[in-house]
Amino acid sequence: MSKIKIGLFGFGVVGQGIYEVIGKAKNANAEIVKICVRDPEKPRRIAVDRERFTTSVEEILDNPNVNLIVEVINDPDAAYDIVKRSMLRGIPVVSGSKTMLARHLPELIELQKTRHVALLYDASSCGSIPVIRNLEEYYDNDLLLEVKGILNGSSNYILSRVFDHGEPYGDALAQAQALGFAESDPSFDIEGYDSLFKLVIITVHALGAYVAPERIFTYGISTIHDSDIRYAREKGVKIKLVAQVVKVSEEHFTMFVMPEFVTPD
Repeated sequence: MSKIKIGLFGFGVVGQGIYEVIGKAKNANAEIVKICVRDPEKPRRIAVDRERFTTSVEEILDNPNVNLIVEVINDPDAAYDIVKRSMLRGIPVVSGSKTMLARHLPELIELQKTRHVALLYDASSCGSIPVIRNLEEYYDNDLLLEVKGILNGSSNYILSRVFDHGEPYGDALAQAQALGFAESDPSFDIEGYDSLFKLVIITVHALGAYVAPERIFTYGISTIHDSDIRYAREKGVKIKLVAQVVKVSEEHFTMFVMPEFVTPD
C-alpha cells in the first residue's frame, strides 16, 4: 500500500492533534507533507519545522506527492473552496467543517459521485463517535423514522453543571470557557448552531433527506431563566439542548433544535 501523504489545512487544536497522532503512531503509513495556515509565525503549542508551513492553497493542491487533503479550518467559505477544488482534481478529502458541509452537502455528494473521489466527514458530527459510519453500515437496511439526541458537548456541560452541581448558568459558562469546552464567543454552541449543522448532516444519512439549515427552527440555551431551572428541579427533570428530526411522510419532516425537559435517566 502506498504511503498516505497529507496536505493539512488548518493547524488549530484539531490540526495539531492530527499532527501529533500521526507523529506518535508506530509504523504509521502516513505523513503530513504540508500545512496551510494564515500565519506561519504564530506561536503554537507544538514545534513544527517552519518549511512545513505554507500560506498558499495552490502549493498543496498542485503538489503531486499529496494524495489526501485534510481540512480542519474554521472558515466555512474557505473550507468549501478547498474541498471543492480538491475533489475536482480527484484528490480524496477528509473534512471536519460541519457548517460548510451542512450548507453544501448535496453538491459535494454529487461531486463525489461524478468525480469518483472520496469525501469523508465523520469528524464533522459528534467527534470521535462514528455516527455517520454507523448509520451507513449498520442501519442502511433499517427504516428509520426519527433521530433525537444531544449533539453539542459544550451546552451539555453547562447544563450538567447547572443541574448536577447547582452552579449558576453564568458561572457554568465561564467554567466551560476556562476549560476550553466553549469559545470566548460561545454563541455557536449555546445558540444551537453547532447542533443544527450536525442535525442536517445526520439527517442526510439517517433519513436520506437534505433540509437546508435556514429552514430548521433553532433556539439555544442562552435565554434559559432561573425560573425555568427552578421549575425543572421542582418537577424532577433537567433541561437539555435537544436536536430532533421526525419523518412525517416521504416529503415532510419535523426538525428542530431547542431546550427540552428530560428525565434524569
